[in-house]
Amino acid sequence: MKSQLQQIILPLWQSTRDLLPIIIVIAFFQLVVLQKPIPNMGQLLVGTGLVVLGLSLFVKGLEIGLFPIGESMAYAFARKGSVTWLLIFAFSLGFGTTIAEPALIAVADKAAEVAAIGHVIADTDVARSSYASGLRLTVAFSVGLAIVIGVLRILKGWPIHYLIIGGYMGVVIMTFFAPKEIIGIAYDSGGVTTSTITVPLVTALGVGLASSIKGRNPMLDGFGLIAFASLTPMIFVMGYGMLI
Repeated sequence: MKSQLQQIILPLWQSTRDLLPIIIVIAFFQLVVLQKPIPNMGQLLVGTGLVVLGLSLFVKGLEIGLFPIGESMAYAFARKGSVTWLLIFAFSLGFGTTIAEPALIAVADKAAEVAAIGHVIADTDVARSSYASGLRLTVAFSVGLAIVIGVLRILKGWPIHYLIIGGYMGVVIMTFFAPKEIIGIAYDSGGVTTSTITVPLVTALGVGLASSIKGRNPMLDGFGLIAFASLTPMIFVMGYGMLI
């Protein structure tokens, strides 16, 4: 009974501890700098409690579900010995998790709305929906390709720094040629792809794959997939902006 109680209390305490710096900063600037009382204190306390509970459940869900399944599937594909199926799985995982990423959906919808206001696209529901869908598909495809490159890097033992340096050189070069309206969206797309859904599964895939291959160090080779997932969307979204 005591052990079960600790399993419940510990995640809640860890989430509260993680959120405490944010609470302190907001309270300090509201009470000391602005010198105004905190509005809707009751709602804020309830909301903070729900955030703590949600964050605790989310982290526990990662530990119980997403991390184990990502690692176990990486082991299974490594034992199967089929590089083709492994790469297909890597692409599908990157594409599927990104297309469902809530942060990307929000950014794509907002980008379509602003593009319509700025007369970049027609101010109609169809045009906005098409623009947002195209942006999401472009980012999802780029992340899928990024995970494939990352898996190949683990399999072949390629140095990660050469790939990252080359990729960011491509980003800098494309920035000079891409329409200025798409550059900010492209840079933000690189960040929103590495969020709540993509990161756990992709990280688990990399660590599991590196652990299952002889001669690979999970600490050295298992990480780095997220870096590719952040890099390629910037290149592809700027290319998407050039095309449309």
